[in-house]
Amino acid sequence: MSDDLMLNRDESLARLIELIKSMESSKVTLIGDTMLDRFHHGFANNLNSTAPVPVLKITRTEESPGASAHIAIGLSSFGMDVSFHTCVGDDDEGEEVIKELSRYGIETANIITVPDWETLTKIRFYGSRESLLDRDQILLQADRGPNANLDENVSELLTNTAFGELKESCALVISDYDKGVVTREGAQSLITLAKEIGIPSIVDPKLTGLEKSKGATIVIFEKRGLSLLARRMDTEDEDEAARILIDDYSWQGILVLGGINGVHLFQRDSESVHFPCMAPLAEQQIGMHDAAAASLAAALGSGLSLFDAAILASAACECVLSASTSQEYIDRATLGLWLDELSWQMRISDR
Repeated sequence: MSDDLMLNRDESLARLIELIKSMESSKVTLIGDTMLDRFHHGFANNLNSTAPVPVLKITRTEESPGASAHIAIGLSSFGMDVSFHTCVGDDDEGEEVIKELSRYGIETANIITVPDWETLTKIRFYGSRESLLDRDQILLQADRGPNANLDENVSELLTNTAFGELKESCALVISDYDKGVVTREGAQSLITLAKEIGIPSIVDPKLTGLEKSKGATIVIFEKRGLSLLARRMDTEDEDEAARILIDDYSWQGILVLGGINGVHLFQRDSESVHFPCMAPLAEQQIGMHDAAAASLAAALGSGLSLFDAAILASAACECVLSASTSQEYIDRATLGLWLDELSWQMRISDR
């Protein structure tokens, strides 16, 4: 890391530490697909007698709201007011999502319960050898969700209610899992209004739905996603691919999440910046996108730069990587402590 970049990062950390301490209850408008994450943990000591697969003896089960609901909890934990627009099915999973959001103090009036609709549920099975291994590992993921397309009237209603809240917000967040809540027309109308009133828009898009994010302030990719796009575009490297994408989709920046490889920020008319991962351990990665989206909204919505926002998002991702489970939501206290630690490490490296 160059001396100039280290100085800029040190100054940015000071601003972010102050932001976390003094963040006000500004409103963020959030729209996107929601899911329920379910985790089964247990011991896998034996193989099935009729197939070469482990038999999992389940010892505990955990559930937590995921996707856009995870972002809502993250924003609320920063002390921000969340105007949340999404839908769930009329099933036990949808009821659990709403109950958990209410427990965190998040307003659920704009969550539509859709009749005869299944809430997307990601079920992960983790196992280890009893008395031999301390850490378990994922054995299987099973997804359960709707088989039909979401009624367009539901998508339109969610967009319209979000549209009505946007003028009182400091930022817009769109979380798209291509499950029907976010349509191209709806996303574009919201991004256009955000630009008109001068607030940032943060989009976590599917690679197959980049048109929805056109004109956004910043979009979030994983490293493998940008690598895939670079190959499809037949570019020399990811930097060239990022520059082309920024021009083609009129973004101000791209934040690329690399897990233990850190975070890259690509900006219009600027060189890319790499923030190495400072997490001491990488335990898991579920929830990195959501933590990054919440952090970007908090920083950009408070008037900070893309550089500052990227550092906050990088720190939030490091907290996720260090967590033992994705149920450990990023909150103001945890992130503040980690920013203090990063600032201290920067000062030590200067000596």
